[in-house]
Amino acid sequence: MFKKRFFISLIIVLPLLFLSPIIQEFFKYSFEFSFSKYVLFFLASIIIFYGGMPFFIGGLKELKHKNLGMMFLVTVAVLSGYLYSVGATFFFTAPDFYWEISTLVVFLLFGHWMEMKAVNKASSALGELAKLVPKKANLVQGKEIIEINTEELKINDLVLIKPGEKIPIDGIVIEGETSVNESMITGESKPVSKKIKDKVIGGSINFDGSIKIKVEKTGKDTVLNQIIELVKEAQTSKPKTQKIADKAANYLAFSAITIAILAFLFWNLFTSQSFLFALTLAITVIVIACPHALGLAIPIVTMISTTLAAKNGMLIRDMNAMETAEKLDYIVFDKTGTLTKGVFEVTDIIGDKKVLSYASAVESHSEHIIAKGIVKKTNESKIKISDIKNFKAIPGKGAFGKINNLYIYVGNLALIEQFKIKNDFKAEAEKLASQGKTIVYVANQVKVLGVIALSDVIREEAKEAIKQLKEAGIKTAMLTGDNKNAAEYVAKELGIDVYFAEVLPENKVNKIKELQEKGKVAMVGDGINDAPALTQADIGIAIGAGTDVAIQSAEVVLVKNNPLEVAKLIKLSRETKKKMKQNLWWAAGYNIIAIPIAAGVLYPIGIMLKPQFGALLMAASSIIVVFNSLMLKKFK
Repeated sequence: MFKKRFFISLIIVLPLLFLSPIIQEFFKYSFEFSFSKYVLFFLASIIIFYGGMPFFIGGLKELKHKNLGMMFLVTVAVLSGYLYSVGATFFFTAPDFYWEISTLVVFLLFGHWMEMKAVNKASSALGELAKLVPKKANLVQGKEIIEINTEELKINDLVLIKPGEKIPIDGIVIEGETSVNESMITGESKPVSKKIKDKVIGGSINFDGSIKIKVEKTGKDTVLNQIIELVKEAQTSKPKTQKIADKAANYLAFSAITIAILAFLFWNLFTSQSFLFALTLAITVIVIACPHALGLAIPIVTMISTTLAAKNGMLIRDMNAMETAEKLDYIVFDKTGTLTKGVFEVTDIIGDKKVLSYASAVESHSEHIIAKGIVKKTNESKIKISDIKNFKAIPGKGAFGKINNLYIYVGNLALIEQFKIKNDFKAEAEKLASQGKTIVYVANQVKVLGVIALSDVIREEAKEAIKQLKEAGIKTAMLTGDNKNAAEYVAKELGIDVYFAEVLPENKVNKIKELQEKGKVAMVGDGINDAPALTQADIGIAIGAGTDVAIQSAEVVLVKNNPLEVAKLIKLSRETKKKMKQNLWWAAGYNIIAIPIAAGVLYPIGIMLKPQFGALLMAASSIIVVFNSLMLKKFK
């Protein structure tokens, strides 16, 4: 819109400048004829009403909504100068204002064209996300492969994806193996291997294998569409800083008009300057004031920040969360599956060499996470798992069964004490338990044969994440339902400031409330089991969402299950806030300095701004805000 109007107005303004008396006087040439002033009127009218129309429409809208801003100020300035010049042409004798007002419109159009280019560059990333999904898909129908539009795919359709192709839709692999690039969802460029029963995401790139998938999600339910909707939702949410900026922009418009009137009255009534001089300064004041820079200061950062976060696997639902994240006092982590892998691994085996074999025989009948850890170790050790008869589970204690006419008991100390089995391994077990390990006793009917110790493995990234958060001045806390020894061990290993052990799910909310008495608190959890705690916290951060990005209990959703992403989120929030502050300081500082200069305070020392240069400065201030915001794209 601005580009076309700029070039047409630029072409028309050239003959207008050539015919203007002031330009002729300045360059010492003469080109006048009897109706030249009417030609000037005609050319200026085209520029004003064609080139200036977007500003007039915008100004009327601002007036209608009682939200005066840059468009209204431009409308007042341009029409004031134009109407005065029309009066000078037809009703009274005075120098006209045509060339100043016409060049003002040309500069305004150029400034807004440049600004729109910069804004479009900032917002294009979201459009790039939408373009990730290919338009065509290979539908499998019996032995035939039919190319159809991706939007025609339905749930349970079978789709063939060849090496090098983009995956058209969300689904589950039913045939073949490959590796895919999911960087557009997770920000992780490392290829992810996919085999039968693994989920794939529409828009990711298939690398080296041919696979068939069964469609699981279509349309707005796909991961990519949900991400785009979340980003749009965040971009329309108004952080508190933006509300302040909007109010300031509104006040600025009224202030500019007031100062323009006062400047006009002062120079016209209390000095020897002409009416035209006073009007020029008044128009310059109105033009140079830039509420637009204030209005852009926050939304442009919001747009870039949320899109950048999405590209890095961090989905911001509400921009207020980003403002809060910048001033957090505590970040609380759920232990299992967040700071630890949530997978128990065998760390120690003490006693009879058959301990592992016996334990896995009993535990192979259980779905418990500890049982899975023991069976996994047995399989890795290539030990045959014996058959078991008469299996019986004892809730909260363990299980037992018959192996080769021998009853084997596998469980905790409570199980051993219940059956009054002799225990010579208690001291060794307590030593291992003091290291935060989970103890499993293996016994026959007479005595304990040995002990297996397991540990929920701490994530490699967790220690670095806690370190980075501490360096950022944020205290860390941990919530877990595990026993005190296990919690204390993990907390010490990671350097966590506060930990709460043996916390039941329903009591997690109370622990968050306790910490909120000391400051702002964020809760990091899986978004399902921790939903109440996430909701209670000042910011709820759901981690490890994978393809389930539409988690309602969290303001922020982290796709990857990596605690380092929390530290990265804090870093991004601080960079975002920094850019917001820089933009606000620039926009406010520019207006504080520029408006008095435009009003003529420096005229006594020979400095005066013309309206067209005021327009250029006004446009430049907005462009600087946009380009400063674009620097955020360099965040890593």
